[in-house]
Amino acid sequence: MEIKVENIGDATVIIPLARVDSSTAKVFEAKVLAVVNTGTPKILIDFSELDYISSAGLRVVLVGAKMTRGARKFALCSMKPHIREVFDVSGFAKILAIFPDRETALAAL
Repeated sequence: MEIKVENIGDATVIIPLARVDSSTAKVFEAKVLAVVNTGTPKILIDFSELDYISSAGLRVVLVGAKMTRGARKFALCSMKPHIREVFDVSGFAKILAIFPDRETALAAL
């Protein structure tokens, strides 16, 4: 699995590519935790290049969000409709900051 990471100002943007499922979730988790452990004040996961996410991927997102509570900010953006539906059905859309695009998310962070 390929994951891009970009630094924009004081935010770090994580961009998972293609799929996050049970076979790739460990790689995704390692990248998210590596970014979280840097202490960056703002973390944004950009799902614009993601085509599929399983419950294993949702768990990684939740772990990242929990680890950044407090002084740091954590958000998600640019979900394709079928990815957004997974977050809506799972209830995660109610507890996580989700923005329609990267620009809106970065401005809100």
